Amino acid sequence: MVWINRRIIPAEIKILLLASLPGTVFLIIVVIARLCGLLQNFELMTLDTFLRLRPLEKTDDKVVIVGIDEKDIRSLKNYPISDRELAKLIKKIQKYKPIAIGLDIVRDLSVEPGHKELVQVFQDYKNIIGIEKILPPDPIFAPPQLPPKQIGFSDIVADKDSQYRRYLLLTPSPQNPNNPQQYKYSFGLQLAKAYLSAQNINIENGIIDESTIRFKTTEITPFSSNSGGYVNEDDSGLKILINFRNSSKPFNILSLNDIKNDNFNPNLLQDKIVLIGIVATSVPDLVNTSAIATQQISGQIYGVEFHAHACSQIINAVMNGRPLLKVWSDEWEYLWIIVWGCYPIIIFWLTQSLWKNLLAVVVVTFALFGIGYLLILSGWWIPIGASLLTLTVNGLGLSGFAFALYQNNQVFKIKMNERQHTIEYAFTVIHNGPLQTLANVLRQMQAQDWSHDELKSQLEKLNYEIREIGEYLKLETLSQEESLRLGSGLKIDLKSPIHELFYVVYSSTLERCDLEYLKNIKVKIRIFEPVDEKYLSVQNKQELCLFLEEALCNVGKHAKDVKRIEAIGKKDNDSYTLRIQDNGSGLISSLESKGTKQLKNIAKNLGGNFKRETLSPKGTVCEITWKLANTKSSN
Repeated sequence: MVWINRRIIPAEIKILLLASLPGTVFLIIVVIARLCGLLQNFELMTLDTFLRLRPLEKTDDKVVIVGIDEKDIRSLKNYPISDRELAKLIKKIQKYKPIAIGLDIVRDLSVEPGHKELVQVFQDYKNIIGIEKILPPDPIFAPPQLPPKQIGFSDIVADKDSQYRRYLLLTPSPQNPNNPQQYKYSFGLQLAKAYLSAQNINIENGIIDESTIRFKTTEITPFSSNSGGYVNEDDSGLKILINFRNSSKPFNILSLNDIKNDNFNPNLLQDKIVLIGIVATSVPDLVNTSAIATQQISGQIYGVEFHAHACSQIINAVMNGRPLLKVWSDEWEYLWIIVWGCYPIIIFWLTQSLWKNLLAVVVVTFALFGIGYLLILSGWWIPIGASLLTLTVNGLGLSGFAFALYQNNQVFKIKMNERQHTIEYAFTVIHNGPLQTLANVLRQMQAQDWSHDELKSQLEKLNYEIREIGEYLKLETLSQEESLRLGSGLKIDLKSPIHELFYVVYSSTLERCDLEYLKNIKVKIRIFEPVDEKYLSVQNKQELCLFLEEALCNVGKHAKDVKRIEAIGKKDNDSYTLRIQDNGSGLISSLESKGTKQLKNIAKNLGGNFKRETLSPKGTVCEITWKLANTKSSN
């Protein structure tokens, strides 16, 4: 029934389209949510996670921190640290010839005693970088004794979740914002510039992007308002994303007492960048970050460490090729999100199975994490958060939704197959009964062998058979009986063993009077070997009985001069062959009749092979062979 198959195929497509609809809608919602910035925190948390998961790096030997800790403060018995103590510390460090010393301690006002000593140190050494705060609301001035080229601002910018992931390198001067010549340099950039200048590498304008800066061939990747997972973020000035150094000990840290007591290797300071800052928990100079796996304080690092990470990032990008964090353009990012959001839809179209779909989604999710992780190692930050959201939600939700729809479709297919089977069964019953009577009537009318009364009798018989079949099909539909009506009118119980059913079908069919050539048969051979019940369902039995009946009817209709007939059912290892052979005149027409098509359909339903051919010198064989499979366990 081709029309039924054609109807099922569009139904499957409709189911797939319906299943894809919620996934497509959710994908659109995610894209809109990301455009509105609703997924920014999720993307930033994902970035922090990937940065934490990177392999541990070696300690940076180019940057050293002299951290004044709680023990130092207790030993000094004074805080803030006096100008004299700072002057003595700087002079002691200068003995080891560092490239630059960054003083991450505010000194806009004097802290006696020793102010004159500190002023003298500032005047004597040109490699000291001091700090100022220039952004509102409360600016803090730099030490007045230091020239502008030895000053860097220490302002840092937090994200909306109070985490610090960006570093401000350059910003217009608040006093003269329209003059690029008076742009302010950050504390970390001034230190990095000093180190690279000592290597004969100077700061220049960018080539690919003229709005940024470069050192030799390394161009600093500028932060934009929509970089990575950020949406409409402030991108004033020149900012970069911090690629934190992931290490249990990112930098060598010496205490004030270590310097005083010479408790360190002198090579740690020679030709290095030295940052002086506070690393005491009693002094509130902490920066929130979740991007570093090993931290002394959970979720926080000291401000001087934050500046050290920024300085180290620039130096090592130029000197060692350590990657700076880069991002894709908006177009590529949203294409990436859409592609991953479509994966669950495509997977379902291919698998159409709940568990296969879920397994594929899990594999693809791990692949997404793997790709994101490998790219972050090379410095590329791609939108994993939104992609992961669409992939998992579509994968789980679509799987459940699609499974329900597909189950409904399976029920529909079962019903359509049952309907097709009913139609084929009804046709076979009619074909083996009333149609044989009708064919006999037509032959006799053509031969003009019948009287009016004989014709009337045959037509009444035909009328009775049609009505009887109609009533039988109606009762069978209502009662769901496991029975079969043969063309002879005999009703057989399909719960009986198949070999017994074969005997009944064989005997009943050969006794029919409406099949003229059956009357001439002199030799009748029948052997039907039994088959274990586990190999046959009721429907299988029904189809095999119909096959045998149809094959015998064909002998009665077409096997002219037939004298001998054999009906043999034989089991051979894991297969069974039902064979009907006669010695009649053989096949006359090469055209395929309705009956032959019916036999082929029965063989197809059983998963067997059908053969019908003319024998030499005469005769015809009709045969079906099928594998014996355990239908009880498979159902």
